[in-house]
Amino acid sequence: MGGRLFIVAGLMTALSFRAARADELLPLLKVNGITYTNVTVTKVSATDIYFTNANGMANAKLKDLDRKTQKHFHYNASKAKAAERLQSADSAQYHNQLLHDFPDPSLAQPTATATNPPVSNDGKPMWAKSFLGHQGPELFVERWLTPMPDTSGKFILYDFWATTSPACRAEIQELNEFQQEFSDRLVIIGMSDESEETVRKVADPVVQYPLAIDTQARTKTTVGITALPHLMLIDPKGFVRWEGYPFLPGHEFSNKVLTDIIAQYDKETQNVEGAR
Repeated sequence: MGGRLFIVAGLMTALSFRAARADELLPLLKVNGITYTNVTVTKVSATDIYFTNANGMANAKLKDLDRKTQKHFHYNASKAKAAERLQSADSAQYHNQLLHDFPDPSLAQPTATATNPPVSNDGKPMWAKSFLGHQGPELFVERWLTPMPDTSGKFILYDFWATTSPACRAEIQELNEFQQEFSDRLVIIGMSDESEETVRKVADPVVQYPLAIDTQARTKTTVGITALPHLMLIDPKGFVRWEGYPFLPGHEFSNKVLTDIIAQYDKETQNVEGAR
């Protein structure tokens, strides 16, 4: 347990900043073209503002607010950048410790319903059907818990997850970072077959990407998922570029993997256009 104390300390440093006006009421809050109404600010860190609104709980990056609102909540760009670096380092170390300090099969090697899991088209163990290199399945959404995202021209990363899975909860912060860093190219969609009430109770960490539910688990059944979390990355043309369990040793989903896939897609697209 002592080996993880530095993580707690780091996160406390990153989150200890509080605006004097926390818990204040705002008639509206604008973030990147989205307007939230009936806002109650619950917490402000060096990087984020957390609040409830007419549609539920949410949070946003202070750097995405207008300058007047940034000043109101004492935003400091230098402190925010330092805090984000610290959070990123803590998150990476936390994931490593989950894999090495806690030999939980739901983290390092998920327990599948089948004795011998199928193999992906790229040769790695899978706890789902493989769609790699093929058109991705249709996503069935019963209800969006956030505004429906615009996925036009972007990569889509489906995250099939459950609130009761330690691996799924551990993955949220990393997915938040992916959504923030690749916001111009990527939309992450968290899909659960749990109830709306159950998913909305997740407040730590706060999910910063679109969430949807399908209590009938239609897409999950179509994909044949037997272990969570399960990621599926689909390119702008609808083809699956990555799939599987994101913590599988030797096959982890990472910033580098995502960067390389996007670069490869861009190269292929340029070659096709150049050949015309």
